[in-house]
Amino acid sequence: MKVFGLAGWSGSGKTTLLIELLPRIIARGFTVSTMKHSHHRFDMDQPGKDSFRHREAGASEVLVASSSRWALLHELRDEEEPSVTELIGRMSPVDLLLIEGFKSHPHDKLEIHRPSVGKPPLWPHDPHVVAVASDEGLDGLGVPLFDLNDVDAIADFILKRTGLVP
Repeated sequence: MKVFGLAGWSGSGKTTLLIELLPRIIARGFTVSTMKHSHHRFDMDQPGKDSFRHREAGASEVLVASSSRWALLHELRDEEEPSVTELIGRMSPVDLLLIEGFKSHPHDKLEIHRPSVGKPPLWPHDPHVVAVASDEGLDGLGVPLFDLNDVDAIADFILKRTGLVP
């Protein structure tokens, strides 16, 4: 399974780009999964639902299944957050795993950088940023620069960089 990341500060457009990349890469015949990091406490479950009540009662894991999808909820309780490598190991094999966030993990990534967000770029300090997508021109990169709206060129780059296409 090939792994490639999209990294950048909140509000830079990572999710928007990821959602535009998925159908383009899938249309080329590749299977793709995603993994997203959140800095916020989140809950996919709803209070009052049986699965929520199972977790609240102390279950370590709750698997919810239907005819259209299944989800495994794992409570960390007092455990440390698992590493990116551990999380990747829990994923079913696909051609490409796109990772949104986890910007400090050492995997190849495309930085989404919008100067208007007012945050410093990651690329000068992260050797794993192998390209940048931006809505403005940037000087002195040393890595390929893509127009943030040129999703096909970004998809081509990711597929070539991961070795899925020559």
